[in-house]
Amino acid sequence: MGRLRRSRVHKSIRDQYRKYRTRNYAKDIDQIHEELKKLDENEAVMSQELDEDLPGGGQFHCVECARHFISAEALGEHKRGKNHKKRVKLLKEQPYTQAEAEAAVGYTTENARIKLMEDVM
Repeated sequence: MGRLRRSRVHKSIRDQYRKYRTRNYAKDIDQIHEELKKLDENEAVMSQELDEDLPGGGQFHCVECARHFISAEALGEHKRGKNHKKRVKLLKEQPYTQAEAEAAVGYTTENARIKLMEDVM
């Protein structure tokens, strides 16, 4: 009888398991940028309503990481951590716009082509 399976199937490797699991999927950077814009306009985020389904009643929320914590101490500890600092650093960069994406691919509007031709002449 031959072998029944390959020798390496990543069965018990924890990182491989976590890589494909999407239960704890965090928000994307562009979604958080939009939230931060809304927060800048409203400025009244600190008085959130009590929500029994969220940890800590939804009172202790990290906007940059889109996570809720059970206490102010846990939130403070998170803000001193490596993952939070990485996320804040990523959020300092401005996200790409649709116009930048189209320009990178080579798509332009008809008005932009006419203006470009006028600049060339």
